[in-house]
Amino acid sequence: MNRDTDFLALEYDRQRRIGYALAGDLNDLSQRAAVYYHLYEDSGGRNIFPLIAAHGALWAKGYFQKGMLAGKLLSLQYAYSPTKLIRQYDSLIAFANAFRDINRRVCAEAYCAYHFTKQYGHSLFAAQKIPAPLLAALNHCHDAARSGVALNRLERKRLFEAFFLWEQETIVAPAVEQAVADFTWPSVKWLAMRPKIEFAYFGKGVGLPFRDFSSKAERIAKGLAAFELAESVGYQCVEQALAAYHIMPERFFINPQSYFQQTCHRLRLA
Repeated sequence: MNRDTDFLALEYDRQRRIGYALAGDLNDLSQRAAVYYHLYEDSGGRNIFPLIAAHGALWAKGYFQKGMLAGKLLSLQYAYSPTKLIRQYDSLIAFANAFRDINRRVCAEAYCAYHFTKQYGHSLFAAQKIPAPLLAALNHCHDAARSGVALNRLERKRLFEAFFLWEQETIVAPAVEQAVADFTWPSVKWLAMRPKIEFAYFGKGVGLPFRDFSSKAERIAKGLAAFELAESVGYQCVEQALAAYHIMPERFFINPQSYFQQTCHRLRLA
């Protein structure tokens, strides 16, 4: 495919702008879940990364709410030191916002990578912008979709892993490192680095506890474990489990595609 480089650069920038508009503001986690689901649905169920990322966004919404409440309660120990109370609580807010921003950026860049490669994935420009493993896996996904061919388990895992490693390397790892370095409330930081991820499709009592969330190796291991759990329960179950968070509106579940299109229209993207 021969395309003028300037045209492709403009098109890549356009897809990124759309991605960031759809990813919304820091607290628009449910909107990002709808965008993630769109990427999964648009691929015909071949691209698993955004489906699991949708669970991540919805789970995080509740997790942040609980964390902020816990922070307010713990801040009572500084009731007689208002300056320190404000400083520690502001540190917690900044820490939570850093993670919301990570989620926002991953959503936007995932949207861009998926939709740009859907049209121009075999161009030289795409090879210069997108890491080779992710580009190969996305091109294979798009080619399979055009041919009406399903991906097997190994192919699904290859695409998930390429997406997951890409976002960890380029977005998550440096941002988490900075957020942890800037967080000045030791006791709350200790708790925050030991979440137990409990996506709705895991099943009752099943979770992925972290010893240290700042460890990229542990995040990757837990991400791959989340993929394997999705494979084991089946993707119909994973899709249906999005309702278990009681966050997405009913109209999303009635027609996710229409809901996404309405979001685009509201944002004047369509």
